[in-house]
Amino acid sequence: MKKFEVHKRLREESSIQDILKIIIKENNLESGIDNLDVKNAWRSILGPGIANYTQDVFLKRNTLYVALSSPIVREELTYGKSKIIALLNEELGKEVVKDIVFR
Repeated sequence: MKKFEVHKRLREESSIQDILKIIIKENNLESGIDNLDVKNAWRSILGPGIANYTQDVFLKRNTLYVALSSPIVREELTYGKSKIIALLNEELGKEVVKDIVFR
């Protein structure tokens, strides 16, 4: 019944963006989309230099886990952790990342 009621609210004037938001919410796809968005934001903000040392990036419960191949880069990024979090959230347009764990 719940899904029918949601679709009942849709009208011909509904934008594709509105329809996609409903589909994403109904199917619990937000976390997967946030994970993809944060990976793209990581590469965009930190650039190709850091991306070369990045082995894996994944988001789990508002914590971003970043596997790096260089201990030196890991140490340097640790110092700017709060700024990186702010930049990522700004890029994403919402507060997705609350903490970062460098590995």
